Amino acid sequence: MKKAIIFDMDGTLWDSADNVAISWNIAMEQFGYEREPINEADMQSVMGKTMDKIAEILFNKVEGEERAALLELACKVENDYLREHGGVLYPEIRSTMEKLKEDYRLFIVSNCQAGYIEAFLDYYNFHDLVEDIECFGNNNKPKAENIALICERNNVAKEDAVYVGDIQGDYDSATAAGIGFIHAAYGFGTIDADVEKIDSFEELPEVVKKVF
Repeated sequence: MKKAIIFDMDGTLWDSADNVAISWNIAMEQFGYEREPINEADMQSVMGKTMDKIAEILFNKVEGEERAALLELACKVENDYLREHGGVLYPEIRSTMEKLKEDYRLFIVSNCQAGYIEAFLDYYNFHDLVEDIECFGNNNKPKAENIALICERNNVAKEDAVYVGDIQGDYDSATAAGIGFIHAAYGFGTIDADVEKIDSFEELPEVVKKVF
């Protein structure tokens, strides 16, 4: 049985922060919510958090059902915008994933809303590379539980899986799920642990051999 590589999204496969910011500003205008325009740095600062936490930070002038409604609209506009415009894909993603797929099973787990991973796969025509996906927006489960769920659903033993992510929360989630971790050091964060790392995505095929 092939071993599994589970990928984070933001800061690992792409940087969508600029286009997400554009889409959320569109949503705020449609909703009538007033605040300073959200920029790329604002989005990068909250990447990796669950959507309810992001809304709590960026939409702090409203609460309860009103905040939930604004978040729902923002997520819908975002998914539609990214499906049309994409983001900044890190170099050599497709060629490296094609190489990895020869020897490993590939999955994606993210803290994003439902439809976000699908928008990524649609824009770049990556559906053929990824076997299964899961996210917070589908089931309100934290990343650690969704990593474990992907393993269980696809009959992957925890010792045969590794998570590739860029921030401390990714490492913590992989550790909680009982699987290995590789740090995408080119992404948004640092890791307070001695782990294998890649400085570019194309290094992954060689580095992953050290984990298994």
